[in-house]
Amino acid sequence: MRRTLFTEDHEAFRGLVRDFVAKEIAPYYSDWEHAGRTPRSVFEMLGAIGVFGIAIPEEYGGAGQRDYRYNVVLQEEAARALVTMSTVRTQLDVIHPYFLEYADSEQRARWFPGLAAGTLLTAIAMTEPGTGSDLAGIRTTAVRDGDHYVLNGAKTFITGGLLADLVIVVARTSKDPDNRRAGLTLLVVEDGMPGFTRGRVLDKMGNKVQDTVELAFDDVRVPVANRLGQEGAAFGYLGHNLSQERLTVAVGSVAQARAALDATIAYVKERKAFGTPVASFQNTKFELAAVAAEIEAAQTMLDRAVVELVDGELSSADAAKTKLFCTEVQARAVDRCLQLFGGYGYMMEYPIARLFTDARVARIYGGTSEVMKVIIAKSLGL
Repeated sequence: MRRTLFTEDHEAFRGLVRDFVAKEIAPYYSDWEHAGRTPRSVFEMLGAIGVFGIAIPEEYGGAGQRDYRYNVVLQEEAARALVTMSTVRTQLDVIHPYFLEYADSEQRARWFPGLAAGTLLTAIAMTEPGTGSDLAGIRTTAVRDGDHYVLNGAKTFITGGLLADLVIVVARTSKDPDNRRAGLTLLVVEDGMPGFTRGRVLDKMGNKVQDTVELAFDDVRVPVANRLGQEGAAFGYLGHNLSQERLTVAVGSVAQARAALDATIAYVKERKAFGTPVASFQNTKFELAAVAAEIEAAQTMLDRAVVELVDGELSSADAAKTKLFCTEVQARAVDRCLQLFGGYGYMMEYPIARLFTDARVARIYGGTSEVMKVIIAKSLGL
């Protein structure tokens, strides 16, 4: 079906990203997977061509384009080349919006030029060893001491935490027995602050090119000048960007499902079984036809949600519906596609195996499928 989501400017940006991915990412991607991280130089190159500064105001070296459709293009072109840019996506789609919304003028002058240039890398630390979806249960504490907060606690599953220069930490600055959501604050911890340490790099099933680490804070003195927004208001801030965060997962899911379909079509046309191309079997045709129809439905739903997000009209329930549907479609699509590869689909040298393992987390991060269903049920009055 014809898509009407993008303008000529978006398509020009697509060409820029496609060339970059082909030259600077795809040839080296396997090495980065084995290393478990994306090199810093890649972020700086992305900054040099303007990708990291898309939404950063022009006075700080960015383009001032707070149009989420550019972020969509970035994910689609990565998937098209059978790679992911997970850490890049997390910074642009999830973390930069917090700086853009809540940084004051002094913080903007201090951090925004580096954010735009890709020389200041970021992470956000919400999840704790005993606290996942229940953000109100955060135990990391920050106690005010003059012009500083004294930060103590531990975080886990932190994307990009290994290389991050700035880590937005969600910490509890006060307790209200009648409101568990009150008293959370965003503090920006800088690399090198005494007491801030990085733990082990976690060995994940998929998304190997994305570093995911544990972080620890032992009496870290964080200046009050590094607080984002108001003290105690973080829960509301976190909810403000959740729709975009969840849409980001959905965008990746649909793009990667489409990549799986394209890779499978190419494979079954070449692979022979019983002396004939696998593509000639009725089962192959029916399976791929069903996958294509589901992807088209997910794409249409997703494009509508992106339009509503850009227009500032996307509800949390509709974001949840989109994430739930698109991630479930991805799961079914990559599973059915892998089956058509037979035993080769189980070998990591084939991209379908990586697409399969990468897909599993989509139904977990950004809010599990079960949490999405709870949100949707509430919107139905249930």
